[in-house]
Amino acid sequence: MDKTKSPEVVAGVIHSAFFQASVLAIMKKKPPSLVSLCLGVIGRHFEDIIEDLAEIADIPSTMKMALVAIARRRSLLNDDVIVALADSSWKILDLSGSEVSDFGLSQVVKTCKHLQAVDISRCSKLTSVSVSELLQNCRSLEILRWGGCPRSENIARRCLRFLKPILEHVEGDSWEELDILEIAHGATSLRWLLWPKVEKDQLEILSEECPRVIVNPKPSPLGYRGLDIPREARLDVSLDDPMVEDIDPKIWAVSGFVPRTSPSSVSRSEDLPIAEKFRLAFLERDTRLAPKRAKNARQHQRRAEKEWVTMNSRAKALALASLASKSLNIRN
Repeated sequence: MDKTKSPEVVAGVIHSAFFQASVLAIMKKKPPSLVSLCLGVIGRHFEDIIEDLAEIADIPSTMKMALVAIARRRSLLNDDVIVALADSSWKILDLSGSEVSDFGLSQVVKTCKHLQAVDISRCSKLTSVSVSELLQNCRSLEILRWGGCPRSENIARRCLRFLKPILEHVEGDSWEELDILEIAHGATSLRWLLWPKVEKDQLEILSEECPRVIVNPKPSPLGYRGLDIPREARLDVSLDDPMVEDIDPKIWAVSGFVPRTSPSSVSRSEDLPIAEKFRLAFLERDTRLAPKRAKNARQHQRRAEKEWVTMNSRAKALALASLASKSLNIRN
């Protein structure tokens, strides 16, 4: 018996396959919602309503975030816009490349105290004053992006001290050995810092004094220190991308907005051979253990110095003489 299918059956199978493929394509690419269409119209004429934002800002927080994202892409985000639209329920704040100044950021962090991810990169009008207020008011901040332009890089270097915890006492060998309750100040909740142009000495300072902060995590099939890198902690995406993913990008294309692109050097996990995965795992482990090795070396050196002072009579005499001199100076 002939087991070949008739032309009619074959045509029916092909037609069914094309129909299913069309249905799947339609399901994957849904039409924009009515809200997105309205936001697109508002965003296209955003500069005409900036003066009246305070009067019409009684809208859902997600719509406010979308308007801020559109304003940023159209180079219209400034103090007036961000202060008028700020909402206490926000968890992310993307001000990158905007005209927001210290006044605007200071006002926003007083309202948005539950921020978890903030991008202040390429903000040339911000100074260390508002960055300090950001870290003081937003105790849930886990992800911070800064740097990116000469002025922002300078501010980042000056604000590095705000990330270091200040201890109630200094009896321990290093702050990472202390309980979190003993830390008086500092960005204790910060876990991810995105600073693309961080210099070697600054990276060493962060590794030694802020070991809980992961700087510029690189995507890897093995994760990073056993942790999944949050989307907001990736260099190749913008914080506010989800807010405008359903809005026509032609609205801000004329303003010269350039979206973030993935680095060409980053390969997808399925393209990596086994040997390369092992090599990446070894490098990540070595990087993870480097601060611990440095800490152990410092502790060993301090113990050796203490033992030398204890065993050497001349060194002990010098140490006692120094203490006596300090005591006399204090009394005088």
